[in-house]
Amino acid sequence: MTSVFVAGSRKIGRLNDQVRERLGNVMASSYRVLVGDANGADKAVQAFLSERQYKNVVVFCFGATCRNNVGAWPTRNVDVPSGTTGRAFYTFKDIEMAENADYGLMLWDGKSAGTLNNVLELVKREKKVLVYFSPKGIFFSVSSLSDIDVLLSHCSPDDREEIGKKIGLKSRIHEIAQASQCAIGF
Repeated sequence: MTSVFVAGSRKIGRLNDQVRERLGNVMASSYRVLVGDANGADKAVQAFLSERQYKNVVVFCFGATCRNNVGAWPTRNVDVPSGTTGRAFYTFKDIEMAENADYGLMLWDGKSAGTLNNVLELVKREKKVLVYFSPKGIFFSVSSLSDIDVLLSHCSPDDREEIGKKIGLKSRIHEIAQASQCAIGF
């Protein structure tokens, strides 16, 4: 069954008509939605899917109880090595969703390092991602490093620098480039 990893920035708490339409396409195709349990985009997506009584959803979370599971859907609890804190703690869940997804749909405010990291995780696994860039209200199809460059060109230099510091953007891009070269035999 085709699965879509849907996530986004915590600062995106409402879905506009463009995003609702794309989620409608996901539902019309009966794709499984893999979504996290965070406030913001995760919770807004959950609310939308629940309002439409969409059943094909799995909520990924840590521990025995999800922070948000609006539709009382099945959950996938992700184990995190003890002592893991900060961004690394949440990255475990995101990597698990990227591994289990066929595609991604990311709702990005142009500032969230975590959302961009999800895009990178999907591209690293050679999976296509549709990114809704909320500052401009447009979608970007991302499946390569050059697509990531185009996406980042729409961010302010200060935001790119801040994201770079938070997730080690240059090393992440280098890692993906190395993986791509290995995949094609270089």
